[in-house]
Amino acid sequence: MSISSIESVLQQMRALAPSMGSAPTAGSEVAAGGFAGELKKSLDRISDAQQNASSQAEAFELGKPGVALNDVMVDMAKAGIGFQTGLQVRNKVVAAYQEIMNMQA
Repeated sequence: MSISSIESVLQQMRALAPSMGSAPTAGSEVAAGGFAGELKKSLDRISDAQQNASSQAEAFELGKPGVALNDVMVDMAKAGIGFQTGLQVRNKVVAAYQEIMNMQA
């Protein structure tokens, strides 16, 4: 999942916001727990899950004690599911944005 593509969509939305009326700034959205803030938290959780799974797998490969194969597999599955969920959310956001941009004024 490319965070830069999500960022570019958000930048386009912010660029168009002044023509639609007054819009909150990105800082106030994050502080108020708006959509951008929730999206950022979700992306951070997905990234953390992937990093955790990767470090678990590396620890298992190195033979460190206390790291079981089933724990590694569960963490890898959780990270994969989180990634797929984030990807689907991104696709829905982009589709909604494109639909809004194609509406007649």
